[in-house]
Amino acid sequence: MFSYSFGDKSFETLLEAEGLTAAFNANLEKAVTYAKSLAASSLLPFARQASDGPDMAPIADAAARINATCDDLVVLGTGGSSLGAQAAIALARFNKGKVRIHTPDSLCPFEMDLLFRELDTRRTHVLAVSKSGTTAETLAQLLACRAWIEAGEHAANLGDHFTFITEPGKRPLRTYGEKLGSPILDHPTDVGGRFSVLTNVGMLPVAVSGLSVKSFREGAEEVCDDFIKNPGAATAVVGAALTQTLNEHKGITQVLIMPYAESLRAFTRWHGQLWAESLGKDGLGTTPIRAVGPVDQHSQLQLFLDGPNDKFCTFVTIPSYGKGPRIDPAEAKAYGLDYMAGRTIGDTVTCQSRATQETLRAKGRTVREIVIDALSEKNLGGLFVSFMLETVVTAHLMGVDAFDQPAVEEGKVLTRQYLNELDI
Repeated sequence: MFSYSFGDKSFETLLEAEGLTAAFNANLEKAVTYAKSLAASSLLPFARQASDGPDMAPIADAAARINATCDDLVVLGTGGSSLGAQAAIALARFNKGKVRIHTPDSLCPFEMDLLFRELDTRRTHVLAVSKSGTTAETLAQLLACRAWIEAGEHAANLGDHFTFITEPGKRPLRTYGEKLGSPILDHPTDVGGRFSVLTNVGMLPVAVSGLSVKSFREGAEEVCDDFIKNPGAATAVVGAALTQTLNEHKGITQVLIMPYAESLRAFTRWHGQLWAESLGKDGLGTTPIRAVGPVDQHSQLQLFLDGPNDKFCTFVTIPSYGKGPRIDPAEAKAYGLDYMAGRTIGDTVTCQSRATQETLRAKGRTVREIVIDALSEKNLGGLFVSFMLETVVTAHLMGVDAFDQPAVEEGKVLTRQYLNELDI
């Protein structure tokens, strides 16, 4: 599925050269002990989304109903209620099902106006997602979508245009869905939004897109099995121990995720929220940086190479020699591009990734390469759960709670106050 490495030198040699062997081993021991405690309790809920779980049928039924009645699906949600789905359905960007999926996760008045002008109310379905059922941005978009659909041509039952995912209990989003008479799926109560990609939150859009929910979850199950059986070698555990060691002893305050595949661009946004919101607490944390190769070699690489050495760099690559269009030899040679003659686009990308990593290592940067054998649902499911586990283990080593976000609540309170004070 995927493997990790730190270049031509052995990991032990790199640690020894940096004088980090003892510190890393101490952190690794703590990480392994914690990983074993998680394994003893069947891991965390976000990692227990089974490929044959009881929610598989409701997800499939909801996707079939949406596919049968609309041409466009608008997914309303912000943060974890949207980013996971965006990262997952990106695999379908060149092989979409019949339904176009829109994810206006940023509350932007201009984008909403454009979306309403583009879509047909008769053939539009809205999926509103909020774990708490009180997310202001999602509720605002929902009210706007309902008014837009109601003012246009629509099904006899307005509620047929909507599906909701929220926790059980009395909460605004659920009450709204019940009054509309729309289908409501339960958001798992024990899974936070930013960890929800493998639940119905991320997997319903996956099913609508024509991708395989089963394969996503099978990939996650495979990674979890490895995590349980051999935590000391698991990508998540080693990555967490190294991140903490570099932060404590080398002043590494930023973590870079840089896949060499455009389909993984949305994955970097998902990881950014997961990492920042889980670890940035009590004056602690490392800052996530998003980049995509090779395009960001022409924008951010100068900083990575010649700026402060404060980043732990993770590259995600897919073997691509011989893949993609092939450059015509005669055309290349005619313009002095002999090095491109007969090469494929995949050859170029692979060589760029290799050259970038080697240059960073030569500059003293710590670089980890995660190689996945294909862009597939199974591999992406595995990456999702691996990075979630890495985040949780890192939080444990830091001594913070990975699952809360107390600081952002203050802004939510003030937003409601300011809205109440507006003159209308």
